[in-house]
Amino acid sequence: MITIMDTVYTRQEQEPASSEVTEVAPGVLRMQLPISLPGLGHVNCYALVDDDGVALVDPGLPGETSWTALGDRLKQAGIPLRRVHTAVVTHSHPDHFGGSHQLRDEVGAAVLAHSDFSFNSAAEAANADLDLELLDLEPEALIELWKAKLAEQGDTPWGTTRQPPSDAMIEKFIQTNQVGLPQRFRVPQPSIRVNDGESVRLAGRDWFAVHTPGHTHDHLCLWDPAEGVLLSGDHVLPTITPHIAGSNDLSDPLAAFFESLQRVGGFDGVKVCLPAHGHPFSDLRTRTDAIREHHCERLDKLRAAADALGDAPVEAYMQELFAQRSWGYMAASETFAHLEHLHKIGTLDSSRNSDGLLHYRPKPSQQLESSPAA
Repeated sequence: MITIMDTVYTRQEQEPASSEVTEVAPGVLRMQLPISLPGLGHVNCYALVDDDGVALVDPGLPGETSWTALGDRLKQAGIPLRRVHTAVVTHSHPDHFGGSHQLRDEVGAAVLAHSDFSFNSAAEAANADLDLELLDLEPEALIELWKAKLAEQGDTPWGTTRQPPSDAMIEKFIQTNQVGLPQRFRVPQPSIRVNDGESVRLAGRDWFAVHTPGHTHDHLCLWDPAEGVLLSGDHVLPTITPHIAGSNDLSDPLAAFFESLQRVGGFDGVKVCLPAHGHPFSDLRTRTDAIREHHCERLDKLRAAADALGDAPVEAYMQELFAQRSWGYMAASETFAHLEHLHKIGTLDSSRNSDGLLHYRPKPSQQLESSPAA
């Protein structure tokens, strides 16, 4: 538990961004950039320094606040902005890719991501038609346009009507009066796409691409076996578990996540794991095991809920799995991912009822398939 300015932070990932720049591995500097998202207070941007300049991993949200903080950190480190040659993006969430747009525009930085990199999101579709001339609209009109584009995405995979974010959140995303113009919330087109196992030369040595789907379909870790460094993005975090969404391009996101966790947890010679949020840590295997156990406990809880509920929609299961303060789209999406995993391994049956909602129920007793979570 950490106290900063009379605020108690029980999770490392919640801590506000520090202005401190620290070397966390040979040729790797940790720079914290401010964000304000549920459960998160900063994103770690790692500077990988080499003779050609520097690559920045996860350069933060779009917008003036993050950009100013990045410039301050680079100045502290004695790195001119023009020396940034590459923006490495671990996955397609705005707090990781946002700053890559401006780095590309300002200094011509290359954008490196996994070959599957894309933004499968209603927000991306909503922004797709927000061309620059639309900035002349009043904020209220832009908000209504954004809501209309969201409505075009239809119902959720589990049958509920998509609820748009609050007007305040939409306005924050549109960013009409900041450096972060609407297109900066779109996923950039990478100039360098890497596949699993390919190497890239950063900080004067080879790093290997590790595709780790689960949190997103396109999540990328970078592994440096020479120095024992893993850049883990959001795949492995020190004190929270990453959100596993049931509405991405993976048929069974939780199974993919379990497989990815087992893979990186089995790496030999890990000296330090560098997460996108929270502090660097060394015992990677213990942490991957703990995250896996957390999700196994959720699966057990849903099995018990199915026995009690008998036949119920996703939101009923969500209310069994999460505290009321967490109810909403993200909780329902993660519940759906876990229910679909139980369906695919043969524990639950599912069908879409006359109400249009996807319902789950215990499968009649029979020989069940082996679960990846077992």
